[in-house]
Amino acid sequence: MTGLRRVEGAGVTLALESWAPAHPSAPPLLLLHGVSRRGSTFLPALPWFLPRFAVHALDHRGHGASGRAPGYLVRDYAADAVRVAGGLGGPVVLYGHSLGALVALLTAAALPGRIAAVVAEDPPGPGFLARVGEGDYRPIFDLYRRHAGSPLPVPELARLLDAAVLESPAGGAPRRFGAIRDSAGVRLTAACLTALDPAVLDPLLSGAWLEGVDWPAALAAVACPVLLLRGEPALGGMLPAADFETLRDAVADLTVVDFGARSPWGTAGHTIIGQSPDVLPRFVIPFLAAAVAGGEGHA
Repeated sequence: MTGLRRVEGAGVTLALESWAPAHPSAPPLLLLHGVSRRGSTFLPALPWFLPRFAVHALDHRGHGASGRAPGYLVRDYAADAVRVAGGLGGPVVLYGHSLGALVALLTAAALPGRIAAVVAEDPPGPGFLARVGEGDYRPIFDLYRRHAGSPLPVPELARLLDAAVLESPAGGAPRRFGAIRDSAGVRLTAACLTALDPAVLDPLLSGAWLEGVDWPAALAAVACPVLLLRGEPALGGMLPAADFETLRDAVADLTVVDFGARSPWGTAGHTIIGQSPDVLPRFVIPFLAAAVAGGEGHA
């Protein structure tokens, strides 16, 4: 079945878009987006996933067509994903970007034996999140907070975002938002912000996002294979060295593709798939074919 349906999360109704698989036995793949986005931002990846998986894209609580909720901690998003993944049948593959990568790892820790594999695209580490108010992401998240839930038409909001000036807390030169996002990306951001609960940004900006999560213990509980796509911190990647080492040392079955300054694959920042589209056929699909039982039959 293809289409948007409502599913129950942890005390909130969520929007889940699903696509019919090319093979009746194709394993389920749950796509988990980053903060301020929505499930439809994964549409460019569908040509690679649909021949191999029964694909489901979730709108997190407070995002897109999902319901608003009183709690927006990472553990709240993970509680939703645990319920959704648990209802998808056989072993589930999780692909998460940013917030979605954190949620994917916590979901895998909570559902041992039910998650076949995880692809974690540049998860923001605890050290990074503890200092998010001091770096260049702060004015971006402030901008999102200011315009979340905007009633403006998308073209008008996109023009406002494009012209917005970002003042760095670290004392760097001011930047125009439109200078760090292409015009299509600005418009996508505007469209997503119109369907975002402003309260989503509050725990992130206050440094409380990972409250109640024992991060090293959760990582150690992940039993399935994990592919980590790590962005270059100097280009906006959210997994600095200390956070990366914690993840590397805790996850038992970890494959790392690093897009840092010395990478032979080329460099990328936080949105690795967007900046390097060949990551999907070159790394993600082969990893999943090896990790998912019977995956080679769908490749």
